[in-house]
Amino acid sequence: MTVNGILARWNQLPAATGAEEILPCCGSRAWARQMAAQRPFEDVATLLATSDRIWLALSTADWLEAFQSHPRIGETRSHLESSARSQRWSAQEQSLATESPEAVKHVLAEGNREYERKFGRIFIICATGKSTPAILENLQRRLGNDDATELHEAAEQQRQIVQMRVKKWLTE
Repeated sequence: MTVNGILARWNQLPAATGAEEILPCCGSRAWARQMAAQRPFEDVATLLATSDRIWLALSTADWLEAFQSHPRIGETRSHLESSARSQRWSAQEQSLATESPEAVKHVLAEGNREYERKFGRIFIICATGKSTPAILENLQRRLGNDDATELHEAAEQQRQIVQMRVKKWLTE
């Protein structure tokens, strides 16, 4: 099926079904419900722009829900239940980190724990195409952020992840 065919089919689904279908792209139920409520979308550009607008207007609790749908960097499963599609996408996005030597994975795991102690949530980064050293450098830099700054940086990383996942969703 073509991108336009997938979008046209999704536009016709009942609201609850449409929200469930797009949920793996983000992990926030509020985002998914609002995306489904904004249908129909005539093109991908409008879908992506609406995704950004909705994401940026969500509450902190909604952002945190989306963050929790991800596994830690270097791991393959989230601590909360997530769809098989979301887990598969996470594995693809983190492939460079999960394929690193054990010593590097250990340093990454320690960085994840330090981040969680400081901020009370998992470290979110748009990891696609990023090497483990680049991820570790980003993690160390962000540990210097205050909570408000880091929340917004994590939200921006999640926004980027959502954009990529929506595009994947439309081609599968």
